[in-house]
Amino acid sequence: MKEENKIRSTTVIVVKKDNQVAMAADGQVTFGSTVLKSNAKKIRKIYDNKIIIGFAGSTADAFNLFDKFEVKVNEYRGNIVRASVELAKEWRTDKYLRRLEAMLVVADINNIFIISGSGDVVEPDIGIAAIGSGGNYALSAARAYMENPGLSAGEIAKKSLEIAADICIYTNHSVILEELK
Repeated sequence: MKEENKIRSTTVIVVKKDNQVAMAADGQVTFGSTVLKSNAKKIRKIYDNKIIIGFAGSTADAFNLFDKFEVKVNEYRGNIVRASVELAKEWRTDKYLRRLEAMLVVADINNIFIISGSGDVVEPDIGIAAIGSGGNYALSAARAYMENPGLSAGEIAKKSLEIAADICIYTNHSVILEELK
């Protein structure tokens, strides 16, 4: 697929603050210079609404990974540390899976991880992780907002995503927010 015809999608951010976790994602899916969809849902809750997962990258690949992660979570009874490591190992070593072009961010009330196809399972130093084309913009904004004691995790995630949408052409203002308390 030519670079200019590559499907690009998204910014996803997760924030942990004051025993709350919030994940927000925009809804834009872009093909080359065309917006194909403006309200795609790129995050969802799983495991009795105790875990939130989000993706950036190729949509079909991401949904495949969502399903595989959910199987791992069920296999390891909600332990996202173990599920994340096992998914990353399988993703990196499987002939089919290692071709997938996506990233996942997963969170429960205690943990946040970014999972990639190269075998990475990264837990951020601070309670913020972001992926996708506008991830660094959202991450920067969230780091600044974390110093404001009056903002909840959900408010920080939403405000940070809105800033990313103002800067990144692959991110829009159609925000979906999921929270764990």
